[in-house]
Amino acid sequence: MDPELLERITARRAELDELEEQLAKQLAEVRAERNELAVAERVLERVSEQLANERASVTPAPGQVGGRAVMLIPHRTSGVEESTPPPDYQGILAAVRQAAGPVMARQVGDALGIDVSVRAELEPLRGRLVRLVDRGWLRKLPDGRFTTCL
Repeated sequence: MDPELLERITARRAELDELEEQLAKQLAEVRAERNELAVAERVLERVSEQLANERASVTPAPGQVGGRAVMLIPHRTSGVEESTPPPDYQGILAAVRQAAGPVMARQVGDALGIDVSVRAELEPLRGRLVRLVDRGWLRKLPDGRFTTCL
């Protein structure tokens, strides 16, 4: 057998062994990354389910202010629905939405059947309207009228 040809075959075999080693290393890295991605995907699905369940079960939690139980009004965000605030606040939102335009607190009180001639009845309503403004559910115009957010 030709020694030069045998040398070439041995050199080529060494090149292929080195290439095989590199490819095996790359394959191991690819498999490790795929496994990491699969774990990340499972974690993301689990966290997404938990968040969806939390959002679905969001109800205003009663809080304590000055030793009295009060209902907390959530801030309005893209994931929060209009059915989230307590029923009396939902009624206020509905009254403002049904109005032909911006309304005064008295008009909202009339729509809700509140005796607006009694200041003690009107001021708590005004406070609720302002609370809805503070949480992003309504807008208050400079002239004191309330309107829906766009």
